[in-house]
Amino acid sequence: MRTVHLIEAPSNLGLQELIPGVPPAVDRLPGWLQQWGFYDLLSPRHVHSVSPPPYAREVDPVGVRNADAISHYSQQLGACITQVITQPGFAVVLGGDCSILLGIALGLKAAGTYGLFFLDGHTDYATPERSATGGAAGMDLALVTGSGPAKLSNLDGQSPYIQPRHAWSVGNRDADEADVAALQASPIQYVDLAALRQQGPAAWAAAFLTDMAQQQLDGFWIHFDVDVLADELMPAVDSPQPGGLTYTELTALLLPLLHSGHAVGLDITILDPSLDPTGAITRRFVEALSPLMAALACE
Repeated sequence: MRTVHLIEAPSNLGLQELIPGVPPAVDRLPGWLQQWGFYDLLSPRHVHSVSPPPYAREVDPVGVRNADAISHYSQQLGACITQVITQPGFAVVLGGDCSILLGIALGLKAAGTYGLFFLDGHTDYATPERSATGGAAGMDLALVTGSGPAKLSNLDGQSPYIQPRHAWSVGNRDADEADVAALQASPIQYVDLAALRQQGPAAWAAAFLTDMAQQQLDGFWIHFDVDVLADELMPAVDSPQPGGLTYTELTALLLPLLHSGHAVGLDITILDPSLDPTGAITRRFVEALSPLMAALACE
């Protein structure tokens, strides 16, 4: 049975406020998932918590909201990730928003050379110039692969934390043409929702595993932004959009990756408890993830 290391990373620093003067509530996600039984699925041997600095509204001169706080927090989270990832087991990181990926990737870089399976309903490949919000949560894929302000993309002089050719962007259905064009022009493997469905989730999972094996990496990380799910299943997100994956498709995509033995960790981001006041959405989410979390125990 595989040891699960659970890391709480309740940062909301990478988002713009949905309501002026009210900080985003994604920082409540770890406690919310625990309330609805997710921790019971994992039975973690260790629970670590990395607390972020307070949320602020300022946009840094580099064009990113809370840039200094995110930089500091990413280094703290990165140190925790490195400590955990060098031990036997599997790491599960609960955000928070997608900017936690910076700390995760920084920690992975210190431990070896890792791939990234980036599962997200958006490209998250914006730059400060193309971003409408200045939120790092919309730039995280670009930042971890070496694009964007050095204050965030080159922490500790380690840019890129993930080599672009080692990253796959999967499941996007964002219509932002500029971000999509920039991503397609990069070495990152791009599989949008339409392509994912055309060939099928299991086929793309197999292709990713083959690619990772050919590149002889130390393993790979799975980033799971819940807004990749169908809007009717997961409306409790800050940037909802029509369409998205079903839970059946999600399972078909992730189960082979978890069974491969080469995935070293998974992060879950963006589910906003304030947008699910009854817990019905989260309860269904936890139930749907049960077979995926059970796969961890089999490794």
